[in-house]
Amino acid sequence: MSVNPTPFLNLDRVIHEKGRLAIMSLLAASPELSFTELRDSLSMTDGNVTTHIRTLQEAGYVSVAKTYQKNRPLTTCALTPDGRKAFAAYINLLEEIIRQTKPK
Repeated sequence: MSVNPTPFLNLDRVIHEKGRLAIMSLLAASPELSFTELRDSLSMTDGNVTTHIRTLQEAGYVSVAKTYQKNRPLTTCALTPDGRKAFAAYINLLEEIIRQTKPK
């Protein structure tokens, strides 16, 4: 059996890191989530979530909005249209990898 390495080489490195993949997955399933919801859902530290969100934001995949709710700061995150496209492309590549490595 021969495996085509191209899909592996094309995996988006920004998304592929497990913390960022988890954030992207949660955001793909929801219109937006608060920083606290992301942190608590993933059992990550504030610093870890902040670093991953910053990387995703710099890539143009996540938008961050800072507002106030009941006089308290509220940070919410959402996938951008480019983020949705990148995540869909990433999932499609994973499916391609699975298809070509699955025993027939």
